[in-house]
Amino acid sequence: MASAAIFSSQMRRRRSPLLEAFLAPVDLADVALVETLAALSADLVASFSEKTPPFQRRNSRSLLRKVEVFVVLLDNLRDSGSVSYSDLSSTAVLCFKELYLLLYRSKLLLDYCFRSSKLWLLIQNHSISGHFHDLNQEICTLLDVFPLEELNLGDDIREQFELLQKQSRRLKLFIDEHEEELRLKLFLFLDEFEKGKIPDELELYSFFVEKLGIRDPKSFRIEIEYMEEQIVNHEGDVDPTLSVINGFVAMTRYCRFLLCGFEEDEVEWRSAKQRKLKKGLISQEIAETFLTIPKDFCCPISLDLMRDPVIISTGQTYERDSISRWMDEGHSTCPKTGQMLVHNRLVPNRALRHLIVQWCIAHGNHLDLPENMDPSAESFAAGSTSNAAMEANKATATLLIQQLASGSPGAKATAARGIRLLAKTGRKNRAYIAEAGSIPYLKELLSSSNSVAQENSVTALLNLSIHDTNKARIMDEEGCLECVVQVLRFGHTTEARENAAATLFSLSAVHEYKKKIADEDGAVEALAQLLREGTPRGKKDAVTALYNLSTHMDNLWRLIQSGAVKALVVALGVEGVAEEAAGALALIVRQPTGAEAVGNEEMAVAGLIGMMRCGTPRGKENAVAALLELCRCGGAAATEKVLNAPALAGLIQTLLFTGTKRARRKAASLARVFQRGVNASLNISGLGVGYAFAGNSAANRDTSFAGDVAVPVPVSVSVSVPVL
Repeated sequence: MASAAIFSSQMRRRRSPLLEAFLAPVDLADVALVETLAALSADLVASFSEKTPPFQRRNSRSLLRKVEVFVVLLDNLRDSGSVSYSDLSSTAVLCFKELYLLLYRSKLLLDYCFRSSKLWLLIQNHSISGHFHDLNQEICTLLDVFPLEELNLGDDIREQFELLQKQSRRLKLFIDEHEEELRLKLFLFLDEFEKGKIPDELELYSFFVEKLGIRDPKSFRIEIEYMEEQIVNHEGDVDPTLSVINGFVAMTRYCRFLLCGFEEDEVEWRSAKQRKLKKGLISQEIAETFLTIPKDFCCPISLDLMRDPVIISTGQTYERDSISRWMDEGHSTCPKTGQMLVHNRLVPNRALRHLIVQWCIAHGNHLDLPENMDPSAESFAAGSTSNAAMEANKATATLLIQQLASGSPGAKATAARGIRLLAKTGRKNRAYIAEAGSIPYLKELLSSSNSVAQENSVTALLNLSIHDTNKARIMDEEGCLECVVQVLRFGHTTEARENAAATLFSLSAVHEYKKKIADEDGAVEALAQLLREGTPRGKKDAVTALYNLSTHMDNLWRLIQSGAVKALVVALGVEGVAEEAAGALALIVRQPTGAEAVGNEEMAVAGLIGMMRCGTPRGKENAVAALLELCRCGGAAATEKVLNAPALAGLIQTLLFTGTKRARRKAASLARVFQRGVNASLNISGLGVGYAFAGNSAANRDTSFAGDVAVPVPVSVSVSVPVL
């Protein structure tokens, strides 16, 4: 019957527009069957009979004509009242249920054709034609077994039904010759890019503008965004492959700028940006506030989105850095299950990384993989980038940079946006764009009075800076750092200021640049202000940048003088940035001057105590490390503040038994401070200090700088690339 054919069709084409047909939306046994079918078929004809899809016109019309026959049949049965559900035989009921599924599948297929982009319909021409043929075969099967003799039908309706039976038996797979010619031409263009050749501009104009009617920036944008959505929903074993789809996206982007120029309406760009925000395709920075990361994508140890998931011997998956640190601390069990580890080998979980990358793309994020990762770790990204895509992207970058150099102000703003989006798609694109000389022109736009141009240029620099080699190019460009700081201080839009902060964070990953950034006039002050007054995303950008700057000891005086210490203390009570703020303070208090500055902040100790009580495991490590160093370097007054803090003794006891290894070590050291200073008054002998001190003698104590702070340097959130 038809259900078997449906299953067979789905097995042949897993990514099918008809997949939802397996789930009938109503329980047909509980409603008036004929009335339901009549309403569904009539709605289907009314919805599509007056429309014409860009392609698959003949197949669509043929299917609709068949549905119209069913409309006549069902209307006659409903109006005559001669058939009720109880009167039908089991064969008739089964046929009507199969008809419901076929009608529902028809609606999905027609809707798919009307809603899909033109290029996607061409790419999928054979597959979609196959779906129409499958439906025709299933309708033919249903007609052959349909119990007409049970129904009281007029001769005219019976004749129509029998004619439909004959026509359905004769139908064969139909692929429109004109549409097939267009599809082959599209693939020929892609093949030219694959061979390193740029197709002729007149041929591209004839194909895209004259034959397909894709004639303005908006229509090109619709085509590109639709194909990008197909990348997100792609199944790895289904044609076309990701590399082919990426090639078409890159080619279409090139044609958009080649054929439509660069004078894009700013209002249209803003409205498109707002549409994406409503659709949920928003930047990772904003998505962090409004979206929940799937639990399976988060490391069980750090609770952060995994960038490099690995599998251990128990079969559990963790972030590589987190589980490596767990093992380095001497643990021999699985953190999640408690099972003993058979070995310490870490196996990359490429399937999960593939899904994480897809999820990131779906929500407008770029998952930046570590630069030093071996090639196999980027198998997804590498496997989805073809030579055709690279050549098309290079050609696009050349056009964009030419406009940045000599275009009108409006064209420069559009070109900067093009660079911004192109630079989010991979390190090869970032490297080529920078090598082609884009950075000096982007720097000039940072001072533009056009808010769109400024926002796009600073975000383009942020995206380019993700590639390590480009960090040096940006820092070596005269005046570029100063311009980025000026955007941070006086940028026209909130997003421009936040992306400027994220750019400083990205650049400060290189140790030698940290002092240079901090010495730039107004940089640290602006970061501190953003941490105090910014949006949740802005606070995150600011605190991660300040954390990076605080790892350079020569920046201490600037952090104190600029008010950054006060801002970090206040941030201890702000969800989302408290952990990094505690980490930065733990670094600052390692020097007497920094300890004095933190000790003078009224809420510093209370904030760190609150972090010990309610923070994340890493936040608790940072908080107890900061309190310990505050006692060591802050003098008697600071020590007294710490020792007199309410509930500190109980929190130390909790960490001694439940904290991570590093947290326990710091808690034991802090408990020794109690012993030396206020043992009698606080009566902390019940803390089990002797037990906790066994591995913490002066000889064994880890006094390295990195050992006292648990916040990881690479915080990926602030360097992700927004899709606008």
